[in-house]
Amino acid sequence: MARKAGKKSAAEEAPMKLFYIFYNKERWNNWLQTLSEADFEGDGSGEDVPEGVAMLYSFSEDITLSVLKIVRLWQNERFSAEEALQKIEDVEAIVISELPDGPLVEVVGPVQETLLVLFAACRRFIAGDYEKDVKALVKRGRALAAEGADETLVVAAEIGAAVIGGAACCAKFVKDDIEDPSLFDDWLVEIETMGEAMKSLKNFDEEPGEGS
Repeated sequence: MARKAGKKSAAEEAPMKLFYIFYNKERWNNWLQTLSEADFEGDGSGEDVPEGVAMLYSFSEDITLSVLKIVRLWQNERFSAEEALQKIEDVEAIVISELPDGPLVEVVGPVQETLLVLFAACRRFIAGDYEKDVKALVKRGRALAAEGADETLVVAAEIGAAVIGGAACCAKFVKDDIEDPSLFDDWLVEIETMGEAMKSLKNFDEEPGEGS
């Protein structure tokens, strides 16, 4: 979905200002504290998902929704492209920041790597002019991932931008029986989450002055 067509152009009417807190350092630290106290082992039976694993998914999903709200409000012309990109950068600076020494590095570090595609895809979507042939992009991304190429993230960002824009992805491209999924596979899973998040934000909007 592109930006909404208003009665006046952006040049004629500046985007309305919002005082909406999307994500901040306090929220990040609260999550880290919660995760540091969570149980990631479970009872050993394998029947129930350990508390920590479920929390880790909610932690990641919270960040994904927060960032996509910025994109959604940009679509609604609440922000200019420059404002939206700055807000995305602000959240990224928090989420990709260095973790304190300890067990959280092994737990949260992989999530940070996975969320790289979220920020890259949002920037690509706002910039526009991205490819929309998801099947071809996935094929190219897998080939690059096999080579360990740095361009893999660029291709994943294109897929993410297409999904933010309404393209279908990526469950059918992710195999459940992969014993050792690559980072590209993790990015596809995150992009699938992004697609679901955008659907949930279909009617999301904020009026100037509202906060959360």
